[in-house]
Amino acid sequence: MAPHFDHPGEQAASDPIRLLQIRETALSIDEVFQAVGDDASGGTTLFVGTVRNHDGGADVDSLGYSCHPTAEAEMRRVAERVVAKFPVRALAAVHRVGDLAVGDLAVVVAVSCPHRGEAFEAARMLIDDLKHEVPIWKHQTFSDGTEEWVGAC
Repeated sequence: MAPHFDHPGEQAASDPIRLLQIRETALSIDEVFQAVGDDASGGTTLFVGTVRNHDGGADVDSLGYSCHPTAEAEMRRVAERVVAKFPVRALAAVHRVGDLAVGDLAVVVAVSCPHRGEAFEAARMLIDDLKHEVPIWKHQTFSDGTEEWVGAC
């Protein structure tokens, strides 16, 4: 039987953005994954960004994230652009702000689409654009006493 691509499940959902938040509390992979559950989706891609113990060849002792008051609105703009480009059935993204420890979850994004390739591409665009365009800044303190700010914009 030939594939039939005019089924409603092959199309983007009418309101696929299910969860977008910036939080000072710990993030949950399960919450994000559950937010993008969709019976018409054959592929769900989940990306989890964690705090690592090094950056640029230096040991990281601590870091904190802060954001501009418009960050959630910018996050929505990025999500809407992803939804416009791909047949997204469900999308979720949460980013942490405040002081984080090595191993903590910094960002979790997920996208569900009718097919896996679309889900991979949409999730890649979502995290890449979020990191480049949403005004969230990372302040890192290194073990040698130096520090740096890394910004999205």
